[in-house]
Amino acid sequence: MIQSAPLRLVMMVSGWTSLILGLIGIFLPLLPTTPFVLLSAYCFSKSSPRLHRWLLNQPRLGPMIQNWERHGSISQSAKITATVLMIGLFSFSLWYLTLSTLFKGALVCMGTGVLCFLWTRPLPLRHLDEFSNRPADARENLVRLG
Repeated sequence: MIQSAPLRLVMMVSGWTSLILGLIGIFLPLLPTTPFVLLSAYCFSKSSPRLHRWLLNQPRLGPMIQNWERHGSISQSAKITATVLMIGLFSFSLWYLTLSTLFKGALVCMGTGVLCFLWTRPLPLRHLDEFSNRPADARENLVRLG
């Protein structure tokens, strides 16, 4: 935790701002939820352990944050949702908006980079065990794809 009061205040305000943006992003497909919620968790971890614990204990957001903080992992459903939304929004932008060729190329590069980053993150093992009849191996928490 940060000891400086002004810096703690900046981190606290940043945490709340990013959390609000992340919650708005649940309803607006152009605003990404996950990065804002993860940023909020980071800011709260540096400014207020109580708010950080509160965020980790949220039933919808907590598991995602815990997976990221402990292992840098992203669930299969989050990867699929993000991929579908990104491809849809980027495709719309490329085909229906009047953009320069340079800007379209930049969009394709950014989208490809984000998707590569997303799909090279490990997958929490428990998500794989939902589809099998065997118990999860407690010693192994992650599966790397690719």
